[in-house]
Amino acid sequence: MPLKEHLIKQLSLKLNIPEKILTSVINFQFTEALNATTHHNSIELSGFGKFVFSQTKAHKQMEKYNAQLKAYNILLNDPLSPEELIRNTLLRINTTNKNIEHLKPKLK
Repeated sequence: MPLKEHLIKQLSLKLNIPEKILTSVINFQFTEALNATTHHNSIELSGFGKFVFSQTKAHKQMEKYNAQLKAYNILLNDPLSPEELIRNTLLRINTTNKNIEHLKPKLK
């Protein structure tokens, strides 16, 4: 049983609240927290902690993404690369590009 389900089950028994309601509330809270991270550099979950977006780490991560793209492009331009490697490399390029697009708005 996953940890989330186990904790919800225990909390449901302790508070006498149906599991379905607890699951809905928890999913909503974390969805909203994730959405808030696109607009704000920090979020705080009451009783849990504060999460802060680090510009320094974000810039380092962007450098890593750019280095990955360069390495993937070198692999693609190699005429001796097998078809499977090319297909996997194209998937990795797409994933890296999505990660870059997600990170770009947060960089200052």
